[in-house]
Amino acid sequence: MASFYLAKAGETPGCHPLTLTRTLGEFPLAGTSLRQHQLAALLALGQVESDGPDADFTVHPAAWFAPAELATFNADSSYATLTAADGCVILTRKGGVRDLRATQSFAIAYAWDLLRANAEAMTARKSYVQESGAHPSLYVEGRLQVGKGTKILPGVVIEGDVIIGDNCKIGPNCYLRGSTAIGDKCHVGQAVEIKNSILLPGTNVGHLSYLGDTILGEKVNLGAGSITSNLRHDGGAHRSPVEGRMVDTGRRKLGAIVGDGVHTGIHTSIYPGRKLWPKTSTLPGAIVDKDLLA
Repeated sequence: MASFYLAKAGETPGCHPLTLTRTLGEFPLAGTSLRQHQLAALLALGQVESDGPDADFTVHPAAWFAPAELATFNADSSYATLTAADGCVILTRKGGVRDLRATQSFAIAYAWDLLRANAEAMTARKSYVQESGAHPSLYVEGRLQVGKGTKILPGVVIEGDVIIGDNCKIGPNCYLRGSTAIGDKCHVGQAVEIKNSILLPGTNVGHLSYLGDTILGEKVNLGAGSITSNLRHDGGAHRSPVEGRMVDTGRRKLGAIVGDGVHTGIHTSIYPGRKLWPKTSTLPGAIVDKDLLA
């Protein structure tokens, strides 16, 4: 039976604020860590995990696999490498001689790649379970998972695939759209709209805010009326500053990347693709048009 090794080296990229206090492998996507997604994908093909790099397969720490491409690679022993479109080798096999060029699998190189992986994970997820009750007015058009101890107040609307963790408080009168994953002990309050976003545990989006295509770290607190912009006026792809240069994200819609412990003042407005580093803050009425560094 073939074995695989999940590489650990170099799994903390410095281009965004979300992996300063956690490894990339620990980052949750659709409620499950990236490393667990990688593990499940390989185990589904009948392989076993190895403790060291002498395994038949070595998995890049930032790899995100499309199941069909992974199955194709696994079935043909002549393939030595599975290479993403950007040239990153995300899977290697001993004894192979050919390269399989991926069109759907990719390496998570930037923070916005996490949004892509999260959306794909939520689409592929087969089971959505509601372990807590909700107010009878809850409207769901899509698939909803609700963790234990979570309260869903009157007037909440769900559209698309949404995951809500344990011991959260949602509502009243908020609008959650797919593909949104909310971690444990989060509060999403009055008249908040969230679309295609990831909220890590302990985060508070109290009221009158909009999050689109955005990632919030742990224990973030958004002041009332904090708004992310996620669409350019010309409809083009967003660019985001990374280590002194502007990088084309390839995304038509991209909001903010917000590190752990950030607090925004009321009525903060955030330009598309901007990053707020851990424990930074804004004053009331602030306009964040550049990355906010620690």
